[in-house]
Amino acid sequence: MTAAPTDEDRVTIAFDGGVADVRLNRPDKLNALDPAMFAGIEAALARLAAMPGLRAVVLSGEGRAFCAGLDMASMASGGASAALGGGADLTQRTHGPANIFQHVAWGWRALPVPVIAAVSGIAFGGGCQIMSGADIRIARPDARLSIMEMKWGLVPDMAGIALWRTLVRDDVLRELTYTAREFSGAEGQTLGFVTRLADDPHAEAMALARAIAARNPEAMRAAKRLYNAAAGDPEPLLVAESVEQAGVIRRPNQVEAVMANMQKRAPVFAD
Repeated sequence: MTAAPTDEDRVTIAFDGGVADVRLNRPDKLNALDPAMFAGIEAALARLAAMPGLRAVVLSGEGRAFCAGLDMASMASGGASAALGGGADLTQRTHGPANIFQHVAWGWRALPVPVIAAVSGIAFGGGCQIMSGADIRIARPDARLSIMEMKWGLVPDMAGIALWRTLVRDDVLRELTYTAREFSGAEGQTLGFVTRLADDPHAEAMALARAIAARNPEAMRAAKRLYNAAAGDPEPLLVAESVEQAGVIRRPNQVEAVMANMQKRAPVFAD
């Protein structure tokens, strides 16, 4: 019998020269978010926050994707809270201003050191929001990105609104949220989701992280605090995300959106 994956299996951390190389580690499922992945990211963030000598973090996904978003089995049950068994109170603040689902994205912004996301392959839905939690995002031109929640009858509820407000124009965010359309890493750079492009994002991110690690760590942490403060208090937005999601999740129209996608048919919604 194969042992069940542990939280540590889902996220790996290699530490050298002040730089933590952090990888989502479920390549056979495109690093999709299942209960063990949520718990693994939570544990990794706690470990990084307490790590002596940490100067910078590189966040990536093993294999062909950064993160494909919620595991499809969890999607079929209704959304982010279903990924941990369902029934979660989305409005409960369990991690500072965030709930657990927001924390796996917002937690990278809350770390005291710079975080660089290296994005290859897919970053859909929750994966796009986790990517956006980084201070800097380096992506392949052919990376595939999407604010995909509307496809499943949901709203982005993993801190995306609070993160994107300083990156992307309001009308662009509305279009991408309303349509759930896919866009490339190259378009993502034009729109503001991606900082810069590279054929090997991980190598570029590690080189940048090493350069950051060579700077005064006190000044670096102070700079991150200042930029976080400039963005304003995230809590009202994070709470609003959760309240709006709680109002649509598992209701008949949201269930219909999921079923129509699974059955590859046009949805029939009630007003």
